[in-house]
Amino acid sequence: MRIRAAEAERAYAGKARPVAALERDRFARDLQIEIAERNIGIGLVECNDAGKTSCSNRCERSAEGECLIPAPRLRRTPTIPLMHTPLPLPSLDLPPKARVVVGMSGGVDSSFSSTFLHELGYQVIGVTLQLYDHGAAVARGKTCCAGRDIHDARDVAARLGIPHYVLDFESRFRERVVVPFAEAYAAGSTPVPCIACNQRIKFADLIDIARDLGADALATGHYVQSRREPDGSRGLYRARDAERDQSYFLFGTTPPQLDLVRFPLGGLTKAEVREMARKYGLSIADKPDSQDICFVPEGHYSDLVARLKPDAAVPGNIVDLNGRVLGRHAGVIHYTIGQRRGLGLADRTLKGEPHYVVRIDAARAEIVVGPRAALAIKTIALRDVNWIGPGRLEDVSEAGLEIAVRVRSTRPPAPALLTYSAGCVGVSLLGEESGVAPGQACVFYDSVDREARVLGGGFIVKAEPANATEPLPARAASGR
Repeated sequence: MRIRAAEAERAYAGKARPVAALERDRFARDLQIEIAERNIGIGLVECNDAGKTSCSNRCERSAEGECLIPAPRLRRTPTIPLMHTPLPLPSLDLPPKARVVVGMSGGVDSSFSSTFLHELGYQVIGVTLQLYDHGAAVARGKTCCAGRDIHDARDVAARLGIPHYVLDFESRFRERVVVPFAEAYAAGSTPVPCIACNQRIKFADLIDIARDLGADALATGHYVQSRREPDGSRGLYRARDAERDQSYFLFGTTPPQLDLVRFPLGGLTKAEVREMARKYGLSIADKPDSQDICFVPEGHYSDLVARLKPDAAVPGNIVDLNGRVLGRHAGVIHYTIGQRRGLGLADRTLKGEPHYVVRIDAARAEIVVGPRAALAIKTIALRDVNWIGPGRLEDVSEAGLEIAVRVRSTRPPAPALLTYSAGCVGVSLLGEESGVAPGQACVFYDSVDREARVLGGGFIVKAEPANATEPLPARAASGR
């Protein structure tokens, strides 16, 4: 049965709908989005040119130039004022009036992305993934993809007059992101769930949904840039706004995914986005950014891990670098590399210096502490490496490749040497980094420049200190 746009919106818009059902009835294949009803008359009290050959609005015209839409269908009150302040246009590389699916989380970034693309004349379809559902999420103001956020996304879509779909992804999110997060923490690692969410949900299933909707592109509100390279591929670059740059969380994006995904905000600053959102009258213009891990109420990671992995909250010893017992702890899930507070030690200094967590041995339920100098790292071994730079990773010479790396999202790229040998990928830092933990990402850039190209990255399996006497394991990491 063929489902027209209005019928599809009445049936599905704003309702949680499993992807299996979306794929089963294939309503998206027949979604009839009438461009003229979506994109004409923005900011106009009414269209006075309806039916005339000199129509000045962005509506459909016949071959003779006559407006195809009769006057009664064009008349409408404005929902959003025209934007008069020029913005740098993103390098979208899309045909005019292309169909673009926008992942709408309910925040200002994805909401303005939808608005911006709509203003540029594209056929915009909003899709919100409901990732979790707990009572605390409804009232909290620094989360995404649940509670109030879904309402905010729906409200923006309604103001724009675009189709909007809410899809139930709770079970998939739990299976692919939440449970692995708990397992990694229980094993003594420090996972980055935002990377897992991008790899396993947003740039996997959401891309499939966009294709099902017949979209030419998927757009998100991430602060990162992509550009067409001379060889025809699309490269990923750091955002213009260095403080908001999210390239660290997107290193796992593959070349086929980059070919479909667009990032409208990569060339803008956060201040510009908020300013334009206010001018458009978007109610979420000043909404706080999400800061905590979205699925962890009040930021208490250990509570979640203890609930999913009860055996991880096993008490054990806190020891110094020589193995001397200094105290006890309530479980390795309460600690991460570089942590100083919350150790609960009577003697808080080691040779006159504060204690820091320098290693976590989950198998022995042991926390190793030492002076700050013991946190300095020079060599890193990686697993699950994704390469999106020019050429092939396997072609890196024996002498290595000079790059820049980030071992935490809050740190700028630092000079390093990338090595590849017999399937093993390693990074040697030209300087030193501290607080490097297994489970975190090490992201590659072609330079330390402000808008450097992202070459890829991998997950840290082992980090060796500057004074290490033993080399990294021969096959500690693998590249692909």
